Amino acid sequence: VLLVCAVVLRVVEGPGVVFRQERIGKDGRPFTLLKFRTHRPASPHEAATRWSVANEHEMSRFCQFLRRTSLDELLQLWNVCRGDMSLVGPRPERPFFVAQFSQTYPCYAERHRMPTGITGLAQVHGLRGDTSIEDRARFDNAYIDNWSLWQDICILLRTAAALVRPTGS
Repeated sequence: VLLVCAVVLRVVEGPGVVFRQERIGKDGRPFTLLKFRTHRPASPHEAATRWSVANEHEMSRFCQFLRRTSLDELLQLWNVCRGDMSLVGPRPERPFFVAQFSQTYPCYAERHRMPTGITGLAQVHGLRGDTSIEDRARFDNAYIDNWSLWQDICILLRTAAALVRPTGS
């Protein structure tokens, strides 16, 4: 699946199929998150500091498909193999927003007590994209406080179910 996505993306969009972005992981340590590139930010500054990237509506159909199905996130399995992330945990965020959210939401920084994940409790409750940061931090901290292998299995199953539904994840 990774190879097919990479080849089709290369044919449709041209060179540069991998998008790299600095994110904050466990204990506030930065790492480079990998994704399939579905858009080209106007500048590195925009990629690091803008919540929604310009011209997202101009993505090709294939890039929209990658986003809708979350296949653009598959390369994060490499981050898991490297130990930067786990399968389940709080989603990692960019340093600019970690600093901003940590000042605005008192419990936000606490979510860095555990490795970040490809999916998490907040995501399976619909908190992704442009949703409440306060609610995400609350779900992330509840996940950490009540961690169990069974909870991880349930989150992974719910994520898989969301991915196969026609509406995507």
